[in-house]
Amino acid sequence: MNAVPEFSRAAVLREFKAPLSIEEVPIPREVEPSAALVKLEMSSICGTDIHLWQGSLSLKVNLPVIIGHEMVGRVVRAGAGVTADSVGTPLKVGDRVVYTHTSCGGCFFCTTARKPTLCTNRRAYMYENIEEAPYLLGGFSQYGYILPQAGRLRVPDSVPNELASLSSCALRSVMNAFSQIGEIEPTETVVIQGAGPLGLLATANARVRGAKKIIVIGSPSARLTMAERFGADVCIPVEGTTAQERLDAVLAQTEGRGADIVMEFTGVPAAFAEGLALARKGGRYLVVGQLGEATTTMAPSMIVKKNLQVFGSFSGDARSYSLALQFIEKHQHDFPFHEMITGRYTLDQINIAMQRMKNFEEVKPVITID
Repeated sequence: MNAVPEFSRAAVLREFKAPLSIEEVPIPREVEPSAALVKLEMSSICGTDIHLWQGSLSLKVNLPVIIGHEMVGRVVRAGAGVTADSVGTPLKVGDRVVYTHTSCGGCFFCTTARKPTLCTNRRAYMYENIEEAPYLLGGFSQYGYILPQAGRLRVPDSVPNELASLSSCALRSVMNAFSQIGEIEPTETVVIQGAGPLGLLATANARVRGAKKIIVIGSPSARLTMAERFGADVCIPVEGTTAQERLDAVLAQTEGRGADIVMEFTGVPAAFAEGLALARKGGRYLVVGQLGEATTTMAPSMIVKKNLQVFGSFSGDARSYSLALQFIEKHQHDFPFHEMITGRYTLDQINIAMQRMKNFEEVKPVITID
């Protein structure tokens, strides 16, 4: 390994909606026990990165921050006690890793509720100020810092960086979501709202889990074409259709009942009420994409009269990261995952990549970091 420099070049957000600036951010000289310093190799751009940049998240952001949270890199310094990853795989300097937000392991949500993503003391990458140690808590940077209480997973040698970074947020969120919803029976129809990265990955997951029929609702048409290659049986465009027309199309595919399972990955508030309508009586509705501050209106009686189970699914823990890496390792040649990587940019081109993602000109661009 090369010597670690004093500073890391990183893409810093100092003002919402303003262009990111490439700055030199200090690299910690000491690595805490159970922590690690990573030389980042690649970071993919997530829709949450765009929402944070635009200041539209309902989560606290302590500016200035390094944006980015879907990153993969190699361990260059390991703190005392770092000998294995979160599932017991040996881990050493030079190994590639992806890593999670933190959970304390001792609060009510970590212990009694067993929901570490809801940890009271949770710390998340790309939300913390770069002027406070350990500084490097974001993905668009030459170096990153794995906090002591963060999960970390060694990346299998057969998984390329593009798919490892994809696994470290988008796919782990999908794996966590499917864990919430439970098993899919071979008689069940699944409707997936959204044909972005999460929707496409959810389509592949539903196909592997044996759904009878998968219906994807989304836009633009190119993404629906891709959804078919990820396992969708039926695609319904949002552009040029009304909510009633989309409901009628789903009813026509489900003998008039509606879908057994509906999964929302759009981030569009109005999609929530539509999803309730798309679910059959006694069905399950899983909401994943709603992290913005915008609101919508809905009729609560629909949940009662249809006896619906409504679930929310937030982020993903170390288990979800592990499941994501296992899924991508096993199925990387079964679905066109590489076609989701629609653009490759350098760190200096970060603003071009972010703008293109914002304009829906990219599905999942990646930043290659040297």
